[in-house]
Amino acid sequence: MPGPQSHGSVLKRRTGWIVPRSGQARSGTAQVGPPAGRLRRLATPLGILATVTAAFAYVGTVDPNEPGHYPVCPLLKVTGAFCPGCGGLRSAHAFIHGDLGAAFSSNALATTGYFLFAAVWVIWLVRAWRGQPLRIVLAPAWWWSIGALLLIFTVVRNLPFGSALAP
Repeated sequence: MPGPQSHGSVLKRRTGWIVPRSGQARSGTAQVGPPAGRLRRLATPLGILATVTAAFAYVGTVDPNEPGHYPVCPLLKVTGAFCPGCGGLRSAHAFIHGDLGAAFSSNALATTGYFLFAAVWVIWLVRAWRGQPLRIVLAPAWWWSIGALLLIFTVVRNLPFGSALAP
């Protein structure tokens, strides 16, 4: 968009602010402020943050180290093998309480994911504020690499030499 767009009787600039055309603003009338569009753009990232915060608050108050509060991992129950998510709740509980060492020892992949989520969320919020879409496009090689990392993490944490990765 090289310049302002006509939007009825007002001009809409790239910033999202609606500005009355010259001569249309009357004295004594309220000026048009930031549009509801900005609030709408921020609603999704803020809603995601509220949901994640509520989930972490719950895990922070209901200790997963005490039996009976959460269901057992179905893969662990059936096969006895740890999945990539096993220990994730204990990791989140330790993370909430500021014990990064215990969080990493419960599930290093999940703890790394918390930091990655925070970074992507901040980028998403800034881009939503600016009116820019968040587009994360990964080449297929990256998706295969992520899948391989999850597979290797799962296999190694179930082997005797990878017991440090087990929850």
